[in-house]
Parts: sequence; C-alpha cells; structure tokens
Amino acid sequence: MMRWTEVKRHLHILRLFVKYSLMSQMEYRFNFITGIVAEIAFLIAKLLYVLLVFKTNLHIDGLSPDVILMFLGVHFIFTGIYMGFFFQNFLILGQTIRGGALDMMMTKPMSLQFLVSLRHIDLGMAFPNVITGIVLITKGWNASSVMWSWETVVGFVVFLLIGVILTYCLMIIPSLLSFWLLDTSAAAEISYALWDANNMPASLYHRAIQHIGTFILPFFLITNYGPLFVLGKLSTAQLIWALLAPVLFFFLIRTVWKYALRQYNSSSL
Repeated sequence: MMRWTEVKRHLHILRLFVKYSLMSQMEYRFNFITGIVAEIAFLIAKLLYVLLVFKTNLHIDGLSPDVILMFLGVHFIFTGIYMGFFFQNFLILGQTIRGGALDMMMTKPMSLQFLVSLRHIDLGMAFPNVITGIVLITKGWNASSVMWSWETVVGFVVFLLIGVILTYCLMIIPSLLSFWLLDTSAAAEISYALWDANNMPASLYHRAIQHIGTFILPFFLITNYGPLFVLGKLSTAQLIWALLAPVLFFFLIRTVWKYALRQYNSSSL
C-alpha cells in the first residue's frame, strides 16, 4: 500500500507529465492544432447520435431525449479522459514490452505501472470531448426535473471518479495481454467496440447484456451510474456495487500486473 507521501509524489510527477507533454506538443504547434481540429471533426461525427436521438424522439425506459443527453455527455467526458491520458500509453505498451524498453523503465524511482500508464498525455485529444460532455450534461440536467444541489453534484463527481478508475482498469486489459501474446489487436478492437456501445442507457440492451456490462465487464457503471444517481434511479444494492467495483477491479488489475512482471523475461537479453 502506498503511503500518502508517495501518493503526493506521484501526483507531482503526474503534473510534470502533463507539463512536459504540453511543452513537447507546443514545439510542433501546427501538428497540435491539426490534431485538435481532427478530434473536433470526429466529435462532430459522433454528435450525430444526439441528432438521431432528438429526430426520432427516442425514449429509453422512460428517459426523454433531453435526459439521454446526460448519458451521452458522460460518455464524451470519459472518451476525452481515456484518449487524453491512457490511449497512447496503452497503445505502445506492447511495443515497450517486446522491444525491451520496459527494462530501462524498471530502474526509475517510481511505480512502474504508474509510469507506463501515464507518461504520454495529449490534452488536445481530451479538451474537445470533455467540454462537449460538460455542455451535454448541463443541458440534460437542466431539462430533467432534478434540481441542482451540493449533495447531487458531489455524488455525481464521485461517480465520475469511479468511472475514471473503471475506465483505466477495463481499457488496460488488452495491453496487459502483451506480456503473453504477440498480437493483442483483436482484444483491443473488442474493447473499443464495447466502449463505443456504452454511450446510451444500459436499459436499451437485453437484460443478460446489462448484467455482463454491470458485473463482469462493468462498462455500464462508467456512463450510466452517474446520470442514474442524479435521477434517483439507483437502488441501495447498485450504490454499494458502484463503490465496491472500482476497488475490486483495481485490485485485480494490480494483481495481474504484479504477476505479469514476475513472468516477464527481458527482451533485451
């Protein structure tokens, strides 16, 4: 278990990662701006979901199109967080393992898992999605019958933090397979498909899929539980599971990571 001093040190290192990543991107401003423009274009394409929801007057389990905006908004926020903080790191983890670069990283005086997970950060990928998500959530919240209150806002933020942990735990799984497999592209494509399917209320899907997406691969906890909490539609059992799931899955990922390192054979030898 990391002491609080270690937590503060790693938070400081994270700030340095953000700072130096941004400085590096500013050296090539045209590429940075082009990347943001490309992400905005991709974002506009994804906003077709919003137009489709309103054009068809889609209601899901009693949720109006305006309220569904909250689910879409949360999905956009977590897409921004995933793309900005985790995507590039997870993408190159396999190459890092197979190419022997992991050996050098093991000598660094910090958590190796922290280093390989967060050393490359792209805020240009994060900002457009996060800002759009906040706008959609605000519009959906205002359209619902739920009043803004400190308790509701704090609870919603807690569910966002839970979502960050689960996003990390679920989306790193294909990359962890690189310790044993040469090609993990199929697993990565499956994870991307599951992620994209998670932008709507879970009640849209068959009950069996809802159970899988809640308890086995809890993608639905990421985008669904925050809005459902605001709307007062979470049961006590669901609230308890929402608090247990991130702890359980982070423990599982941490255990698999430690086991993988014990099985790891240096590729540079």
